[in-house]
Amino acid sequence: AFATFIFSGSLSGYSSQGIGLILFGNFAACFVMAIAAGFRGVIAGLSPALVIPMAVFGTSIAAEGDVLFVTVCVTLILTALVTGVSCLLIGRFKVANLLRFIPYPVSAGFVAGIGGAVCLAAMSVLGAEIRWGSLQDLSEPSALLRWVPGICYGIGLYFALKKWGNPLILPVSVVVVVAGCHLALAGFGISSVEAREMGLLLTGTADGNLWPVLGFSDLALIQWSEIAGQIANVLALIVVAYICVILNIAGLETAINEELDWDREFKAGGTSSVVAGLGGGTIATVVIPASLRSKLLGGTTRLTGIVAALVIGIALLIGDGMLELVPTLLVGGMLVFAGLGMLDEGLVRSWRQLPMTEFGIVATIFVAIISFGLLEGAGVGMVATLVVFAVRLSRVDVVQSQFTARKRRSNRMRSIPERAILAEQGVRVQAYLLRGYVFFGSVSNFADSVREAFGEEVHRTCLLVDFSSSTGFDFSAVNVFGRLLQELDNDGVNVVLSSAPDSLQVGLERNIPADIYANFSFESDLDHALEKSEDLIIEEWNDNRTGNERALLLERTVDDLDQHLEQMALFEALVEKLRNWTDTRNYAAGESLCLEDQQSEGLEFVLSGRASACNSEGVRLYELAPGDLTIPFGSLSKNVEDVRADRNCETVLLSVDSLNQIEIDENTLALELYRYLFTRYLQS
Repeated sequence: AFATFIFSGSLSGYSSQGIGLILFGNFAACFVMAIAAGFRGVIAGLSPALVIPMAVFGTSIAAEGDVLFVTVCVTLILTALVTGVSCLLIGRFKVANLLRFIPYPVSAGFVAGIGGAVCLAAMSVLGAEIRWGSLQDLSEPSALLRWVPGICYGIGLYFALKKWGNPLILPVSVVVVVAGCHLALAGFGISSVEAREMGLLLTGTADGNLWPVLGFSDLALIQWSEIAGQIANVLALIVVAYICVILNIAGLETAINEELDWDREFKAGGTSSVVAGLGGGTIATVVIPASLRSKLLGGTTRLTGIVAALVIGIALLIGDGMLELVPTLLVGGMLVFAGLGMLDEGLVRSWRQLPMTEFGIVATIFVAIISFGLLEGAGVGMVATLVVFAVRLSRVDVVQSQFTARKRRSNRMRSIPERAILAEQGVRVQAYLLRGYVFFGSVSNFADSVREAFGEEVHRTCLLVDFSSSTGFDFSAVNVFGRLLQELDNDGVNVVLSSAPDSLQVGLERNIPADIYANFSFESDLDHALEKSEDLIIEEWNDNRTGNERALLLERTVDDLDQHLEQMALFEALVEKLRNWTDTRNYAAGESLCLEDQQSEGLEFVLSGRASACNSEGVRLYELAPGDLTIPFGSLSKNVEDVRADRNCETVLLSVDSLNQIEIDENTLALELYRYLFTRYLQS
């Protein structure tokens, strides 16, 4: 049925040879897949979805007669070879999983559109072309007798198999239709020759065997320039073949409830297409219903596919005589049967399962393929998918969280007056943590929210944006983001960017004037970005406050200052009392204070300088000042991998032996030491 449609019109005189071309492709695919595929019992054949793009060559190649037939055959063979080699490479380099993620609406739309086209092709095979000007002619009694029986057979066969699922329905129906047609012809006194002239039976066009289709003498007839002009159609056929391979592998996994090795399946399918092409055949893929029946009937062995291949091979050897017994209505009915299956799979199932937006994409592709063609339908489908994707992505909030410096501080150790300033002025820092991929749709919403935040009554003077959870930017997003930052800079807002990728920095540098770009602060992580923002707020406060405001600040913090000074006095007195039991150490800036071999030595206190405790990624977790232990203590020890001096540090080490001796000889001093540790760490 498929070959009869592919080789119709100007190629109708070569229908038998076309059937041989298709049969050999099926033979090669069945045999190779039976040996190489992961599922034992797999059956392969020409997918209905490939029929329409294959038929395009016969109507688009500018040639006639033998030249047209040979050129079309060579084009189909070359397509099989290219598809096979590419599938082999996909499986060889183990990238098959990358092809699994074709959007379902796109693949469903392809299936539905090709299914509708196959149904229209069935009408053409039955001698009933559907055109706006010829719809009335279809209702003529002579026309009804040509197309109604075939359509009814196809519809009846489809629903019978769908309802009962008995694998015998298909072959029995073929026998019944063939026998019934010949009995009807005999009853009306119509001979076989007359029936073929009337188009009721197929007409054999080959002499003897159906394979090989082409001989060496035919190579001189190839129109290579016409083949070169079919590149777009060849690519369309290859894309549809990929979709068929992907859908069939995925469908087979679901049907047999087994996980298949996609790379292996691609290599098996690629090998079968290469063998088919080298032998003068076409592409063929896994046939899910037949393969599933192998499992249901207990035929999950490689012998099943081999036997199926041999049956097809016998048909090739029997030759043209068998084809002349086939009624045209059987061919048309088979096309209707295949088309309805694809319509049900692609259109009806999508209607039941998909939201209206996704179903709209399916319907759009279906209508475009039916109305304009496969390539146009593919283009419309991809555009519709991208539009829906862009609209949905634009609704995704790229802001993971937002806060001010009043709610979240850096790990920088601040003085008491600075902490008081940040408690009061921290609201001036507005911070955003972005996530995911940022493109023009989502960044526009973010820009609007930033403008709204900086337009409120609270006078915010610093914007902090962290990109550590962001996966990337497109150019349009960089452009929109750059315009936002320029607006804020013109309004006197400080901009601090954390973990900004190099691509973003380069994009901003190219799109923003150099004097404005120089005002931006780029920090390695969120902690340092918060520190920079806090420094800006503190600096602004110091520059704009009068003596009275400074006096009020001192008045508010006097108690905390007294407590801090008292604690430092206690520490200095404690260090003085421990002088005979301690050793002094000095560390240069950047040197590690906390090494693995030091952690068992004892208690080491910072006397002067400053250090930072960092995690494995070098991110600062907290700072150490005079009076702090260099070795992480209690809950502070979590995630600490290193403690390094930010500037030159001096420490005192109280060894384990000295501590034990103090506990024995100086009980009062030991209690004073533990009281200090309790007050500084456990109470806080």
